[in-house]
Amino acid sequence: MPPRDFELDILEIRRRLEHEGWRLIKSRGGNHDVYKHPDKPQHIPISRGRGDLPLGTARSIARAAGWIC
Repeated sequence: MPPRDFELDILEIRRRLEHEGWRLIKSRGGNHDVYKHPDKPQHIPISRGRGDLPLGTARSIARAAGWIC
């Protein structure tokens, strides 16, 4: 299996998003926080909590953030 260009750990994903300019725009209620980048049209929902995300979910976030194609 080739190496991944993204993390599965929720906290590491949040740190990377914030480091790259994504900002938390919604955090009230629900099970997810929503991040938005000022230069990109999409929003990225991230589940609250700790631990690892499923591979497919982490891959979807990585695609939306522009980490992978």
